Amino acid sequence: MLNKLMRKKNVATNKLLDEEVANVKSKKIPAHVAIIMDGNGRWAKKRNLPRVAGHHEGMKTVREIARIANRLGVKVLTLYAFSTENWKRPKLEVDFLMRLPGEFLSTYLTELIEENVRVEMIGDLSLLPNHTKKAIQKAIEATKENDGMVLNFAMNYGSRSEIVRCTQELVKKAAKGEIHWEDINEEVINTHLMTAHLPEPDLLIRTSGEVRLSNFMLWQLAYAEFSFTDVLWPDFDGHCLVKEIKEFQSRNRRFGSVEGEE
Repeated sequence: MLNKLMRKKNVATNKLLDEEVANVKSKKIPAHVAIIMDGNGRWAKKRNLPRVAGHHEGMKTVREIARIANRLGVKVLTLYAFSTENWKRPKLEVDFLMRLPGEFLSTYLTELIEENVRVEMIGDLSLLPNHTKKAIQKAIEATKENDGMVLNFAMNYGSRSEIVRCTQELVKKAAKGEIHWEDINEEVINTHLMTAHLPEPDLLIRTSGEVRLSNFMLWQLAYAEFSFTDVLWPDFDGHCLVKEIKEFQSRNRRFGSVEGEE
């Protein structure tokens, strides 16, 4: 009897989500959604579980949000998975986080291919453990022909280090006479960032109630709409994503002009 009731509840929930997705898709969808996935540790602590349990639960959320974002017609979904500052965390937690990409991609790679999703990554791949690099490279290679949504993981990523690397490249080119310093403008800088081939984010979402960027895509987020929610990442589901996009659709984006101002 209980199982029957649960099945009915799930059917009703899925039907409601289908209706929400259809309603939101009738309006403008952000081409690029970036998410700072925060709150895994607090989710686990509230349940008297180790922090790694929260990270494992958060991995399941990645799958659901990627699936719903793809259904909505989002072109790029960038997820802040591991920052350059996260190496400061306890070794046990870091080791677990480094295993998660392999577990996620081995579990869901077939599904991602079927959904025409292309896996990409920004960040310094060279400093990741070999098993993490191999898992990411395998997924990138297996999905490179897909032309649907880009699922872009920010791994060992820090925006300041990205900007420093970009600056160093431009200085080297200027020293070699390949570019003149007066020709360096915003467009040139954009082409030297890790996201050069991607549109800039339209919407940034950060979960768990924290209100900061934490060194994430500082250049690229210049004109993004920001949304901070108290929902912890493992509890952030498809309904939450639809709600955030509905809020985005209600905003008047003027990009510095007064056009459309009421």
